[in-house]
Amino acid sequence: MYKVFVGDKPIILTTKVEQETGFKNYLLKTVNMTKVIRNLNKGVFNEVHLIHKNSDKILKHFLKKLPNVIAGGGKVFNDRGEILFIYRNDKWDLPKGKAEKKETIEETSIREVEEETGVEGLIITKPLDTTYHIFKRNGRYKIKITYWFEMKTNYDGKLSPQENEGITKVAWLDEKETKKALENSYANIKLLV
Repeated sequence: MYKVFVGDKPIILTTKVEQETGFKNYLLKTVNMTKVIRNLNKGVFNEVHLIHKNSDKILKHFLKKLPNVIAGGGKVFNDRGEILFIYRNDKWDLPKGKAEKKETIEETSIREVEEETGVEGLIITKPLDTTYHIFKRNGRYKIKITYWFEMKTNYDGKLSPQENEGITKVAWLDEKETKKALENSYANIKLLV
């Protein structure tokens, strides 16, 4: 099962047909994605289930429904066990961004964290779950596939938000501050943290 978010509302990719209670079932093969996205955005449904018979192929078939944007990002810890957050579009988020040509996803993730926060000396410690969300750019819906990595750093310098990317704050947040920040964050980030 996969979750793809439209805002904070999930599209569940599944092989199980369940009785509709607060959600709507559609067959993945014949679904009108634009209509589904609009209905989720309008609040017509709280979630949608897209049904496909083969669990091994469900994600591949879904990703063919809309153009894909590949991104990489990091959940970065410092020596004090704090997590690096950015503040953009009035929400707390983790640093991430689009992959560039001829760049591995690990290179993308490190570059984006450095560019968006000013933090250096990043070391990837392990891969995390991949997240999926749908967004609209230039009038077209797209699926952002973000590959996440847990990282560590002993960087203790100045944090500098990448303002031309709309980032207004960068902060190291302890456990209590992280909990508070997650109250004003995205569903995918809540799953990762």
